Amino acid sequence: MENFGKLGLYIFFTFVYAWISVSPGRGQASSHPRPRRIGKAGLDKGDFFRMLLRLGWTTVLFLLLVLASPPAQADTVTVYDFEGFDDLTSLTTQYSGLAFSNTIILTAGISINELEFPPHSGVGVASDDGGPISVSFAVPVLSFGGYFTYALPLTLTGFDALNNQIAAANTAFSSNDGLYGDPGSSPNEFVSIAFAQGISSVTITGSPEGGSFVLDDATLTTESSAVPEPSSFYLLLNLVGGFLLVSFRKRLFCKSL
Repeated sequence: MENFGKLGLYIFFTFVYAWISVSPGRGQASSHPRPRRIGKAGLDKGDFFRMLLRLGWTTVLFLLLVLASPPAQADTVTVYDFEGFDDLTSLTTQYSGLAFSNTIILTAGISINELEFPPHSGVGVASDDGGPISVSFAVPVLSFGGYFTYALPLTLTGFDALNNQIAAANTAFSSNDGLYGDPGSSPNEFVSIAFAQGISSVTITGSPEGGSFVLDDATLTTESSAVPEPSSFYLLLNLVGGFLLVSFRKRLFCKSL
């Protein structure tokens, strides 16, 4: 969509430039005869078709430059589904770039009742064990969230590298488990926090003793490592290149007349 906006602006300026370039300046005589006129503006047919040709050539140049421009990069979203672990595994640093504390893997049908705490996907979930879950990120993330089924209200809190609180979110209900949840609730409520300058760690607090919720499909958003497209630079480059091409073609036409 951004390239379409550049195309519209580019064609507008090119059209204006091409229109002006085919008309003699104030006080100047035309460099070639104009025996046939089009419309009230006094533009002859040769000028009209030259203007269209210049517009076409500069539009082609724009498209070539856009194709050569590096595309803007989207942020990266990563989902951790807690599958592939043995039941009752203590989760610490098994996921690269993440460090969990007070976290245990539970398996539906073995250590948890899937009717009360159903996983959002698969059979594995993470649960608070002995206290609030804490997750630290090797590289700050833009957002963190997940699907929570809980017996007590939860608070999700984000911190920066200096351990200052920068974001927080609460669950919508006091309980949302599949058997005893609050009226109107349902398991696997998605709760998330975001901070544009980056979140270095999060805590998920239910019961101080743990055993109060399960988390599934934890979702992280990280900034792309690719350099974003410098839109204004490429727009300026396109405009300058188009104007140079128009001027060059104008000189060629003048020599041929």
